[in-house]
Amino acid sequence: MEKSHPIKAAVDKVVDTVSGRGERAEIPGVPNSEPPSLEQPTEPREPLPPKPDQRGPDTFSPTGQPTGVPQDKVAQEGAYLTTAQGVRLRDTDHSLKAGPRGPVLLQDHHLREKVMHFDHERIPERVVHARGAGAHGVFRSYGTAANVTRAGFLAEGAETAVFVRFSTVLGSRGSADTVRDTRGFATKFYTGEGVFDLVGNNIPVFFIQDGIKFPDIIHAAKPHPDREIPQAQSAHDTFWDFVSLHTEATFHTMWNMSDRGIPRSYRMMEGFGVHTFRLVDAQGKTTLVKWHWKPKLGVHSLTWEEAQIIGGVDPDFHRRDLADAIESGAFPEWELGIQIFPDTPDQMFEGIDLLDSTKIVPEELASVQPVGLLTLNANPSNFFAETEQVAFHTGHLVPGIDVTDDPLLAARLFSYLDTQITRLAGPNFAQIPINRPHAPVNDMLRDGFHQSAVHRGVAPYKPNSLDGGCPFHAGAAEGAYVEVPLEVAGRKVREAPASYADHFSQPRLFWRSLSPVEREHLVSAYTFELSKCYEQAVKERTLHVLAEIDPVLCEQVADGLGLPAPQPSQPPAAHLPSSPALSQVGREWPVDGRIIGIVADDSSDLGVVGAVRQAVLGAGMTPLIIAPKGGMLGGSLAVQRTFATARSVEFDAILLAGAPVPGKDAYGARDAKAGDAAGAGVDPRVALMVGEAYRHAKVLGGWGAAERAFVQAGVPASAAGVVLGDDGEAVLRDAVALLARHRVWDRFPPAAELT
Repeated sequence: MEKSHPIKAAVDKVVDTVSGRGERAEIPGVPNSEPPSLEQPTEPREPLPPKPDQRGPDTFSPTGQPTGVPQDKVAQEGAYLTTAQGVRLRDTDHSLKAGPRGPVLLQDHHLREKVMHFDHERIPERVVHARGAGAHGVFRSYGTAANVTRAGFLAEGAETAVFVRFSTVLGSRGSADTVRDTRGFATKFYTGEGVFDLVGNNIPVFFIQDGIKFPDIIHAAKPHPDREIPQAQSAHDTFWDFVSLHTEATFHTMWNMSDRGIPRSYRMMEGFGVHTFRLVDAQGKTTLVKWHWKPKLGVHSLTWEEAQIIGGVDPDFHRRDLADAIESGAFPEWELGIQIFPDTPDQMFEGIDLLDSTKIVPEELASVQPVGLLTLNANPSNFFAETEQVAFHTGHLVPGIDVTDDPLLAARLFSYLDTQITRLAGPNFAQIPINRPHAPVNDMLRDGFHQSAVHRGVAPYKPNSLDGGCPFHAGAAEGAYVEVPLEVAGRKVREAPASYADHFSQPRLFWRSLSPVEREHLVSAYTFELSKCYEQAVKERTLHVLAEIDPVLCEQVADGLGLPAPQPSQPPAAHLPSSPALSQVGREWPVDGRIIGIVADDSSDLGVVGAVRQAVLGAGMTPLIIAPKGGMLGGSLAVQRTFATARSVEFDAILLAGAPVPGKDAYGARDAKAGDAAGAGVDPRVALMVGEAYRHAKVLGGWGAAERAFVQAGVPASAAGVVLGDDGEAVLRDAVALLARHRVWDRFPPAAELT
C-alpha cells in the first residue's frame, strides 16, 4: 500500500475539493458540521451530526456484544433541554428564588443537579502521560507474522479497529505539546479474541532496567515539589542529579536530548514496544520479538528554537496537527514491524540482553520485518469520553502474545491496573465505551463502582450447576489464552544480572550513528539543559558521564558550560560500529499533510496564487493564505492567516507571491512584531517569518518581487533551500522536491569537530 510520491505532478495534479464542511476539508479546523447563524437560533431542532472526520467508539455492549445502535444515538438526544432524568426544563439561567431579589430556595433540584455534576466533571489526570491526543483507525495485517504467532489480528487479511493515544510523559494536562520529552504511543487493538494493548513510546529504551525504580525517575523528572516548577521539562537539578548518578539512564537521556525529544508531529514519530515480548505460533513454538511502528512520512523533528516559540504561540500544536491532518484526509499511517530473535534459554542476541529495557538491538543486526499497516482515519467525537478515559494496560494480551521476564515489564503489569482504579473510580473501567472489547465477555466479575452491565443468573462462581455450569473453561483449540509453560527457578535476590552493567556502549553507538547536524543538536540540548541547573556538582558529574560516551561530545558541552572537560575512565576504542537506522537525516519521504504558507497581498498576481494553492491541495498538502488582513483577498481567495496572527513555526515551507508592503496595522503599538515599520519596503512581520523559517532550515520560495522580502529579512537569494523564479507553479514544484527531505540541513554547515 505504498503511496505514490507526491513530487510527481505536484503542480499538474489538481483535484476537485469540496468546502471545509465536506468529506475532505481544504482548510481544517471548522468547529462544527454546520455553520452558525448570525442570530441565536430559536426553532427547536435535534442535535447537529458530527463532522465527517469524527466518530465515537463502536457501539458494543458492556459485555462485548455489537448492539447495532448508530453512534449518534449514544450521544445527547432530543431537541429540548432536560434534567439527567429526562425531564424537560423551561429555564436554566435563573435559580429558584423567593421573589426576584429573594434568597435561593433549597428545593431547587435543577440547580443542585447542575452544580453537582459540574463540581465532579474532572477526574484525576494521569501521573505520567497526562497530556495526550487520540484518534480512531484500522490495522490491516499483511499476514507476514502468521508464521510466528497465532494471534488472530496478525493473520493474513485481518482488519482490526484501533484507538491510538499519543502523549508527553512529564507534563500536566495543561502543559505544552512541544516540550523536550519522551512521547507515549499506545495502541488499543479491538481484536475478535479480546483487547490487545501495545503500550509503547517514541524511544525504544527506557531510563531504568527494573520497575522498582519507576517512582524514582518520575519523581526526579517531575517539577520540584517545593515550587512545582519547571513544568513539563527535564532542564532542572533533580532530573540531572538522578540520571548522572543512575547511569543506566544514560542511553534514554541521549535519545531525549537528541531531535527525537521534540518531534515535528505525532504523524512523523516512530513508536516502540520497548520490551521484548514472546510470540507463540499455532504449534506452540515461541519466538522473541521487539515491536516497532514506522511512520510512512518518515521521522522528523522540530528545531529547539521552533519548539520554544510554538510552546507560546500554539501549545496545542501536536494535537492540532493530528486532528487537522485527519480532517484534511491526509490520514497518518505507520507500518507495524517486528524484530525476531530465537527464544534461547539465556534470552540474549549477539551479546545483547533482550530483557534489558535500556538496550536496543540495532536494525543492522536484526531487521524490522513489516507485519501490518495502521491508518488513523477518524477524530474522536468527545475528548473526555475517548482520549481521556481510554485505559491501556500491558497485561491486555491475546492468545499468541506473552510476556518475558523483563523486570520493568513486570512492574508495569501491576502498575496499570492501580492507575485505572484511581482515575476511573473503580474496577469496571473496561465497560466505558472506548474500552469495551469487541469480543464476548463472560467474566463472573460483579458489582463495583459504575457497573453498567445488567448481569443475569445466580451463580457467578465456578464450579456451578445453578447457571447450567456456564461459563465454561476453554482449551487452546477454543481460543483460550495459555501462558507459555516455562520453567522458573532461582534464589530470591535483589540483584541485576552482570549483562545489565554496561551503560555506555550503546550511547556511544548512538552518538556515532548521528549525522553531524544531529550531533550539533545533541550538544546544544545537553548544554541548554545543564545550563538550567543550579548546582555545579550536578553539571560536573554529568560531564563525567558524557566523557565515557565520547570525548568530543563532552568537550563541546563543557565548553558551553564554561567548565573543563574531564577525561574518560579508559581510552575510547579505536573502531566503533554505527547504526545508520538511528539517524533521521538523509532520505526522502512523502509530503502528505504538510502545511504550506502562501504570503500575498493585493499587489500579487492572484491568478497565480490561486493556481499554486490548488496545486498544493492536489499534492495532498494544506495551503494557508497569509495576507495583511482577514476576509477575502482580491474578492476571490479566502485568507486563513494575517501578518499579525501568522508565525513561521506553523508552516513547513513558506512561499512569497511578491513583496508585501507594510499593512495598516504594522506598527508597534498594535503589533509588537511589526516594530517600527516606517520606511520599510516590506512588511516587517513578513520579514520576521522569512528570517525565522530560514534559521529553522525550512524551504523558502518566491516569485515576482519576492527577492526584495528576502533581502529585508537578511536571507541570501542564493542560499540552500531558497527557490526564486518567475513561475509560481515551477517554484512550488522545486520547493516540494526539497521538502521531501524535511529540511535544508546543509544550509548551515556543522562544526568541523562534529563531522
